[in-house]
Amino acid sequence: MKDLPNLKTSMKAEIEKVLNNQIKTEAHASSTYLAMSAWCGDKGYDGSADFFAKQAEEERTHMLKLFKYLNDRGSRAISPEIVNITTDFQSLRGLFEKTLQMEMHVTQLFNDMAEKCIEQKDFVTFQFIQWFLEEQVQEEYIARRILDLFDVIGEEGKGCWEIDKQVPKVKYEV
Repeated sequence: MKDLPNLKTSMKAEIEKVLNNQIKTEAHASSTYLAMSAWCGDKGYDGSADFFAKQAEEERTHMLKLFKYLNDRGSRAISPEIVNITTDFQSLRGLFEKTLQMEMHVTQLFNDMAEKCIEQKDFVTFQFIQWFLEEQVQEEYIARRILDLFDVIGEEGKGCWEIDKQVPKVKYEV
């Protein structure tokens, strides 16, 4: 037993780095969604405020899932510093456009991570991130459907108020 090398993790440093970067991305997204929730609440868009508050919590949950995975594998998860959170926004539609952009970016990060896992032959982590990739299908779908509401209902007059009432009803059905 004493002859065994002191191995803390079998995870390659490159995989640990991308997972820690994703932790930071998820934390930043959580804070951004909280800021969006606050903006919506201030403007009277209660449905959207609730939507973004739930999104913030979901992103935090994703961050913690990644954090736990790294620690469970014997690697070192790093608690990220969160900076540069926008707190003032131009429009309700702009928030949902930003949401779709953020979710598409996260999808690409997980796709890149999957590719890196295959290159590094880290099939355990590859399997772990499959859950996140499936989750991204839902995230993008919901953002797109909400943006469709702006095209169908329109933003003029009471349009944004009507859209806000519909936001909590948009779901992804498997």
